[in-house]
Amino acid sequence: MAQTIAGMTERQKSLAFFTLITALVLEIVDVTIINTALPAMQADFAARGQDLGGSAAQWIAAGYSLAFGLLLILGGRLGDLFGGRAMFLTGVAGFTLASLLCGAAADPHFLIAARVLQGAAGAIMAPQVMAVIQILYDPVERIGRLAWFGVIGGLAGIAGPIIGGLLISADIAGLGWRTVFLINLPIGIAAFTAGWRYLPREIAHKGAKIDVIGTLAFGAALAAMLFPLVRGEHAGLDAASLALLAASPLLMWAAWAGLNRRARAGRPVIFDPELLHNGLFRTGALIGLIFSAANTGFLFVFAHALQSRLGYSPLQTGLVHIPFSAGVMLGMGFLGRRYLAKMGKWVLVSAALALVVADTATLSWIAWGGPGLPLLLPALLLAGVGMGCLSGPVSPVALARVDRRHAGAASGILKTVLQMGSAFGIALVGSAYFALGGPELAMGSSGIYAALAVILVLLVGCLVLALSLPGQIFAPEASSQAA
Repeated sequence: MAQTIAGMTERQKSLAFFTLITALVLEIVDVTIINTALPAMQADFAARGQDLGGSAAQWIAAGYSLAFGLLLILGGRLGDLFGGRAMFLTGVAGFTLASLLCGAAADPHFLIAARVLQGAAGAIMAPQVMAVIQILYDPVERIGRLAWFGVIGGLAGIAGPIIGGLLISADIAGLGWRTVFLINLPIGIAAFTAGWRYLPREIAHKGAKIDVIGTLAFGAALAAMLFPLVRGEHAGLDAASLALLAASPLLMWAAWAGLNRRARAGRPVIFDPELLHNGLFRTGALIGLIFSAANTGFLFVFAHALQSRLGYSPLQTGLVHIPFSAGVMLGMGFLGRRYLAKMGKWVLVSAALALVVADTATLSWIAWGGPGLPLLLPALLLAGVGMGCLSGPVSPVALARVDRRHAGAASGILKTVLQMGSAFGIALVGSAYFALGGPELAMGSSGIYAALAVILVLLVGCLVLALSLPGQIFAPEASSQAA
């Protein structure tokens, strides 16, 4: 696919890059801000005589995550077919409109539907960020640019709950919780305007067709996997959910077999099967899956145990996370950027080892009853550094030898894998935590140690996979020079 980046100056590339960053801010803030707003939503709807019970509240959060996870691969493929710029603008416009609908929701059911629409638009928007960066920069240049993701992402993660609390407390124009969605409007409009002006125009594939069969097949397989896990995060796993989970590998295998048949016949496919024959991409994606499960599970248990076992308030719990977020920014924004190109896989290996030490120290501190914050904060900082030095390099490592023609699909697959990892982390680590913790979590530490054991197994898996990476990850490739 011919790109029009040859004549772009470094300034124009930077303006395009920081336009893409706005999508990251929208995505992260929207996920983190919702938990702050849920109690206010319940109170507001109750005052109107409408019940926002546990199930409805669950789906306000889960509806977004499910739609986002199911449509990421399709969103990435649409970028390959019709251009990352066009799909970025479409996704931003849809996300902004959905945010307006969320803010205007008159009842819980309308709000849930708007959140699903918001997740679907996010799935079109998000893959284009990495895809356009793939087009703008070569593999080594991407390392420095993606370091910004750690800094901006860390700040957005910290700011989301704080901004949510301030907006709800300010009660601007009597809008209350609605402002947490309406704040997306000026950001979305600014992102759309900047994207229209600064993102490189691409020549779309003439006669491009969507792989309807593959989209539905992989959608069904992902739904069977993600629906029980996302629902189980709040409501637990019942017999029907377990049956869906058991069926998901078979559905995924059927979708993969059908994809290969259509590719051999020269028919449209949702992504090129050759992507998964790329060993570096396959290993990088698997590291991302396992690490995402370990990290999400760790953060879930950490936040829950601080409150249930040590009696911390939600605000205190949020403040204790600050060293972790600072470590993420340091690891992703400085250490990963500086050393990944030189040290390659050893950055990931060192990060996995750091996480083994830091996660063990952090959860053991809680199990011992929280003997003084000065003992906890260095462990949290180290955990954040490890997380940043592992999560930051995953994308540039996995995409280092991916042909730029497949950048959108590869980015969509990678983000889908990370989303699946998060869901698996809650299910695996959370199940161990609650199963052995018992109903009175504050009374014992067995649940914490059970969760820690699962986390350590996952991190050892990351370590083994990182050691298997090639020594020269960023060796020049013909495909990386395609533009």
